[in-house]
Amino acid sequence: MNKPVTRDRPASKKNTASTQAKPRPRSRPRTARSAVKKPASRPTVDQFKNRLLLISLEVAALVITAVSTVIVLLGYSAGKFSGTQFFSSLLPFAIGVAALILAAAVLLIGWWKLRSRLQSVSAVLAPMLATGLALMIGWFALQGEFALAYGHFKALVGGRQEAARITLAHQVYAAYRRYGTAQLLHLVKRAQAYNPAIEEAAKAFDLDPNLLQGVAAAESSFKPRDSLDGGHGLFQITRVPKPVLEQVGRRLGTEKLSLFNHRHNAFIAAATLKHYLAEMNGDLFLGLLAYNIGPANGGLRFIMHKYGVTDFVTIQPYLQKLPRDYPVRVLSYALAFRLWRHEGQIPAYEEGKNAIRIQRIGIPGLQAEL
Repeated sequence: MNKPVTRDRPASKKNTASTQAKPRPRSRPRTARSAVKKPASRPTVDQFKNRLLLISLEVAALVITAVSTVIVLLGYSAGKFSGTQFFSSLLPFAIGVAALILAAAVLLIGWWKLRSRLQSVSAVLAPMLATGLALMIGWFALQGEFALAYGHFKALVGGRQEAARITLAHQVYAAYRRYGTAQLLHLVKRAQAYNPAIEEAAKAFDLDPNLLQGVAAAESSFKPRDSLDGGHGLFQITRVPKPVLEQVGRRLGTEKLSLFNHRHNAFIAAATLKHYLAEMNGDLFLGLLAYNIGPANGGLRFIMHKYGVTDFVTIQPYLQKLPRDYPVRVLSYALAFRLWRHEGQIPAYEEGKNAIRIQRIGIPGLQAEL
């Protein structure tokens, strides 16, 4: 039987709409993609290094400026308000320190605000300005006034120990002035024949060669000979601790040391001085005094224990017939040799600004060269 033909019903509008394919969204043109802004790239390593370098330069310059300013202000204040009176010395100095702290805080805030303005213009302006301030301070430090302020500052911080050191240093300067340029120049020229041996010995035992030259000048005036008290050669060697002789023998590579050999004599003197400096805990004046006294009767250590003294200033009254001025003589001669090396002359201490300049150069073994 034939099935009746059925007509397909037209799909409803709802169904046709759902089955109809949706149009795909049009892709954006490439030009639109390229117009989209990319996120800013991070600073490169080189940029970071340059920024760190500028900040480090600025901080270093500000620290130099601040430290130098504090030294100058406290140095001048200590020199002006020195004393023990409360109202005339202690109170004004304390007020000055408080004012300095307040001023430092105000200046730090002001610099931070100024730095922000400078950074908005250029990243190098703040470091350049800080470096300029540090250079100005450096120029001022080369002047004599800064040396005076620095000396007062060291006395302020160092207390009694620094005051004693300054007193002894001025004893050396006074001896240098007393000997005169003619006598000192004569010694310096006479030493030229022995300088190579002295410099070699000083280097071997890590001593200032000018200090060793001062010892030779005080001992023999660079006229090697035998003395009435048993001294021999350039450094008038007498009794030497046995460990010192063994050490020198190893350094020179010989078991037979001759006090009449200038090189051997210089090595023995350098090793002996180094030995006594170590025994006196690096105190230059006591080390030189111990070198001069030697091991006889227990040496300087026995005298110090006997009278309960610990430094060169307090031991001087107990030395009696012993040469208490020996360290001062050695160091005044050593100062002449350092000045000759620096300036090629022996300047008169009392002329013009020579005193300040000589003090800035410093005493060998006692003060570092500036």
